[in-house]
Amino acid sequence: MADAGGTRELTVGAGAGAQQLGTDMVLNIGPQHPSTHGVLRLKLVLDGEKVLSAEPVVGYMHRGAEKLFEVRDYRQILVLANRHDWLSAFSNELGAAMAVERLMGLEVPERAVWLRTAMAELNRILNHLMFLGSYPLEIGAITPMFFAFREREVLQAVMEEATGGRMHYMFNRIGGLKEEVPAGWTRRAREAVDLVESRMPALDDLIRRNDIFLARTVGVGVLSAADAAAYGASGPVGRASGLDFDLRRDEPYLAYGELDVPVVTRTAGDCHARFEVLLDQVYASLRLVRTCLDRVDRITGPVNVRLPKVVKAPEGHTYAWTENPLGVNGYYLVSRGDKTPWRMKLRTASYANVQALSTLLPGTLVPDLIAILGSMFFVVGDIDK
Repeated sequence: MADAGGTRELTVGAGAGAQQLGTDMVLNIGPQHPSTHGVLRLKLVLDGEKVLSAEPVVGYMHRGAEKLFEVRDYRQILVLANRHDWLSAFSNELGAAMAVERLMGLEVPERAVWLRTAMAELNRILNHLMFLGSYPLEIGAITPMFFAFREREVLQAVMEEATGGRMHYMFNRIGGLKEEVPAGWTRRAREAVDLVESRMPALDDLIRRNDIFLARTVGVGVLSAADAAAYGASGPVGRASGLDFDLRRDEPYLAYGELDVPVVTRTAGDCHARFEVLLDQVYASLRLVRTCLDRVDRITGPVNVRLPKVVKAPEGHTYAWTENPLGVNGYYLVSRGDKTPWRMKLRTASYANVQALSTLLPGTLVPDLIAILGSMFFVVGDIDK
């Protein structure tokens, strides 16, 4: 409708949120969209193909894990903990177990500590390989997915042999691990690591310096170090912006205090820098796994401690945090002396990382939207915990 001055207004329906936006348009990306890594909605205001504002809308797949913790005993909460980020299951259950162990004052056997460290790094590699395959796929490169999944299958076989699971391992227990690894497992794990390391250059050479991939990612979606710190971004996303922070080195847990942990950083803060940090971290983690396996071979003894039939944590509270594959995860546990937590609050990496989209997306073009979204490396279950 035009008025006497010739100006034109366009009303765009957005459900209950329809607005008078001049010639701007509200566009919803998701909640069901293949590139949102789950059920995430992005509410965009566009001027043509330019993004004026972006609002991540979460909560569509809320799992209620934090409330469910309160009605599960300390052995059962590990089942819930390993599911909110389904690509980092071992690391998730590890953080929850560490919080309970810290509150109970349990000392985990040395062999279990080194096995946990080795498997946490294997889980990190599996997580990163998923994104190294899916991210190029989202912006049009199909072949890297086949390379990444070939390497994932080699390592998945090793994890499945030890734990019995391919996704939700459930191998951690309060006080250690479920059971001893099979005879010869460390040798087979070492062979798998060697094979993956020898074949990683095929994936690396295919994508890292690919002209089309560079054109889609270099200089796109730049997140400054100040903004990354302000949003609490961590892991590959934070380190790609120059935040030199890694709990494995800065506040060691498990056996990381005895390891030389290389921290992979970049300063560009763009989509390509985030991808490179992920890629180079795979090489670093492969070397860490090999070191841990060598140490496991020299240690004998149990892999868990004997616990009473009913596990009760003493009254009090504690906070355990871990360097999960996607960033810093925190577990704030409050106990009133019962067999269930009174409260267990999760601080997840994906929740902090996805907030930065409201700063990253304005000013960009719609064709760059998916490249930026995918490079933030989040799992929506980790947001809607």
